[in-house]
Amino acid sequence: MQTTDEAHVLAEIRGRVGCLTLNRPRALNALSLGMIREITAALMRWREDPQVLAVVIRGTGKEGPFGAFCAGGDIRFFHQAALSGDPALEDFFTEEYALNHLVHTYTKPYIALMDGICMGGGMGISQGASLRVVTERSKLAMPETNIGLFPDVGGGYFLSRCPGRLGEYLALTGRVLNAAEALAAGLADLAVDSARLHSLWETLASTPFESGEAVERWCRTYQARVPAQAGWPAEEMNACFGLEDATSIVRALESSDSGWARETAALLRARSPLMLHVVLAQIRRARNMGLVEDLRMERDMVRHCFHARHLGRSGAASETVEGIRALAIDKDHSPRWNPARVEDVDVAAVEGFFRSPWPAWAHPLARLGS
Repeated sequence: MQTTDEAHVLAEIRGRVGCLTLNRPRALNALSLGMIREITAALMRWREDPQVLAVVIRGTGKEGPFGAFCAGGDIRFFHQAALSGDPALEDFFTEEYALNHLVHTYTKPYIALMDGICMGGGMGISQGASLRVVTERSKLAMPETNIGLFPDVGGGYFLSRCPGRLGEYLALTGRVLNAAEALAAGLADLAVDSARLHSLWETLASTPFESGEAVERWCRTYQARVPAQAGWPAEEMNACFGLEDATSIVRALESSDSGWARETAALLRARSPLMLHVVLAQIRRARNMGLVEDLRMERDMVRHCFHARHLGRSGAASETVEGIRALAIDKDHSPRWNPARVEDVDVAAVEGFFRSPWPAWAHPLARLGS
């Protein structure tokens, strides 16, 4: 079995369609730096190839094609790199965010088959798609507050565009959405029965498409009847998550009589208190930003997550490294958040995440969009 990064991304032209398969099933197709580079290279190559009319991307599950899309970035690598000072950690986020921008601005139809788990980095390579396809097995989420991080990969941009205060709710809680909920949230365009994905994929090679739009239209013929349906009480959610700060949100939920509110409050109490405040500020700032500005802001933020110099914390002392340790390394699920309570977070600590560590000309994403 091949173990190179190249084998983790299979890129082929089938008929007139560029087909990408994430092929790291044991890790739920978690993205490595090598995979990011392979995807980027294929997209740039196909963008200039007149033979390629559109791109379709899928993931491989443990039992074969489909069943899992992408669980996110390789957080074990994040942990090891942060502790050892590996500069590849910086390259990872710079190149991942550039790839996210490439997907959002791709000049040909880009179709994401988001079957199974699609979280974090998986959302980053699918939310910019011109057609976002989910199935009855789809599980969409931006769960970063669970590891002391924030919804990056353009999460500020696409979550802040959700209806009402849904962006704040999804960003702070990391709630997992099914197909009907993803459609209601505006994070998916089309539902397909997972049993029909193989047929859809195989016919890409044999159908005589005349344009990229025709590829999209063909995919839409596989549509299943899945009505958009919210799994949250919209009025109460908007009222609570529209409050001024994270502390007010948690307290309002705790004072409610509804089961949804109490469950949500308990979930937030388990998340990083510091990052709840940071993420709330991120979503609200991003609501008035374009994609490039948001990605640059997130690149600043992720540097502070691993090197919070304004807090005198880095490496093992950083909130993100501690969160990954508790979830994926020691697996004790008992992160030692600092501070421990949402009420104890200093506003100045939050503001520091939004100060760029670089002058504008030296920013890692300075040329993004140019």
